Amino acid sequence: MSDPESGATDPETVLEELARLPTLAHPTASPNGDEVAFYYDVSGRNELHVLDVESGTHEQWSDGEVPRNARWHVEWGADGERVFFHLDDDGNEQNDVYAIERDGSVEAVVEMDGQVVIQDVGRDGEALLVGSTRDGQMNLYSHDLGSGETAKLTDYDRAVHTGILSPDGSQLAYTTNETDDFDNMDVYVSDADGANPKPLEIGVTGAEAAPADWGPDGDRLLVVDNSEDLSRSGVYDLATDEVTWFGGEYEEEPQALLPDGERFLAVRTREATKVPVVYAIESGEERELDLPEGVASFGMMGGDPVLSGDRLLALHTTPTRRPELLAYDLDTDETEALVEAEYGPFSPDDFADAEYFTIESDGVPETRQAAVEHDPYDTLEIGCLLYDSGERPSPLIVNPHGGPRGMDSKSFDLYTQFLVHRGFSVLQVNYRGSTGHGREFIRELYDDWGGAEQGDVASAAEHVLATCEWVDEDRIVVFGGSYGGYSAYWQMVQYPDLYDAGVAWIGLTDLEDQYENTMPHYRTELMEKNMGTPAENPELYEERSPITHADNLDAPLFIVHGVNDRRVPVSQARLFRDALEVAGYTEGPDGDFEYRELGEEGHASSDIEQKTRLFRLLDGFLDRRIGTETVAADD
Repeated sequence: MSDPESGATDPETVLEELARLPTLAHPTASPNGDEVAFYYDVSGRNELHVLDVESGTHEQWSDGEVPRNARWHVEWGADGERVFFHLDDDGNEQNDVYAIERDGSVEAVVEMDGQVVIQDVGRDGEALLVGSTRDGQMNLYSHDLGSGETAKLTDYDRAVHTGILSPDGSQLAYTTNETDDFDNMDVYVSDADGANPKPLEIGVTGAEAAPADWGPDGDRLLVVDNSEDLSRSGVYDLATDEVTWFGGEYEEEPQALLPDGERFLAVRTREATKVPVVYAIESGEERELDLPEGVASFGMMGGDPVLSGDRLLALHTTPTRRPELLAYDLDTDETEALVEAEYGPFSPDDFADAEYFTIESDGVPETRQAAVEHDPYDTLEIGCLLYDSGERPSPLIVNPHGGPRGMDSKSFDLYTQFLVHRGFSVLQVNYRGSTGHGREFIRELYDDWGGAEQGDVASAAEHVLATCEWVDEDRIVVFGGSYGGYSAYWQMVQYPDLYDAGVAWIGLTDLEDQYENTMPHYRTELMEKNMGTPAENPELYEERSPITHADNLDAPLFIVHGVNDRRVPVSQARLFRDALEVAGYTEGPDGDFEYRELGEEGHASSDIEQKTRLFRLLDGFLDRRIGTETVAADD
């Protein structure tokens, strides 16, 4: 990675410039398709902006009323005159729902205990559909925008997600699981008040299905299902209970039915890229949209990607090009930049590109083959991304992703580019359990956290060490957040000979404590689905908890955790710290481990000041333990 165009070489200046590159998040088109609402922190703080598509100008509606962290999506009101957003307490994700008007006035709309998540807005403007953990598990509620009354619509023991109202507001589609098979997810259609729920005939028990969008006449549903292993899109006819399937060669996720009702948009995963595809429903004809190789996304949760004039709203990015907000014309295949990517003093040439490669892994790294008593796991092809810093020799950071149902892709990653700038090459591994490779690849992780997927990560690191002579084998670091933080802990205590330092950020350490203290829907859909319960599998919970093996630590470890994290509570970090101290390890800049809790922060943050703080902490630790240029003293 080269120095920025400005010629600035002072590490502190470069660090701050990287952290302050603006983030644009959650773009969603207005009901008439002429405006786009999105979060943007170009002013230095996350604020709500609204763009006029025809003129290309955007204005800031909020002035500090929206969250600093742009984690949660926004949703337009039915009349296009206000925008609903989520507001929590310093990143604790116990959201309430607020609305902001064009004049900047803000009011609370839905205030309930627990987490509240906007699901949909009725097109008549009368109802707001939300999910909430108010009564324990995540279920659906309808909020009457006129009277202010909130009614519970579903009451399932397992979490309910993806609630979508039909165009006329008379029906509701959602997904949940009433079977004994934790792998199962079914699509239901009910009356708008939750009465008369009917499971649709989609796929097989043990597969996962979900609704994506209603047809314009309310007689069809766009759905996704992975019964055939790879996720595929289907159009379900509610009158005949028949479904027409599309795709099958690649993992695909449907996004939206287009207004003509004759086409739909999907996103195809190919290796580490995300490619948009438009299908013609009648003929089955498909065409990939003409965008450079990278990652195209079309909003999250309630985000509407449909603009007026047969155009789509997309965010597009590559490893070296920052996200750019585009309007894609389906008639001409031409794109227009609605909000160009901001680079500050940098240019795309200042950033490192990603090399995609695969390895064959049986889940047991070479350094552990002799010590393993059980048979090897299935040998799978594992996809990896390698960012070369250009340093010779180069220290290496192994950076497993979170989730675990997630994947690393050919998109711009600010944390990766920061580490590359500091001289570290970065390895990312789409271990078994990652998305993008089908249901069976995901199921390889069930009942095996801390098993073969961690072997995949270590095996990929060994592969790079064996094939890239320019990597410094005495400066290997593992760094990850969330489930990637779990991986960082696990790599450090299970493969201590491989690593010279580690950074575990908002990671899991004690799986039973995690089960007891995470939010209810994470307990059922993350812990129980992957591991069963602690009562059912006490030995598994104990054996696969990094805290059980804390006394294996043999290299400096930096523990970082947000105090307001409700997904992975801060108790996970505190318990591991205490276990290290009991085992005789010392804390401090010259000790065996370092420890930092981040105030006013939950499960990571996009806030510029909080990103800057984390960058400084990481850089200080890596400089002390591995060696980089010193940029700043820790706060």
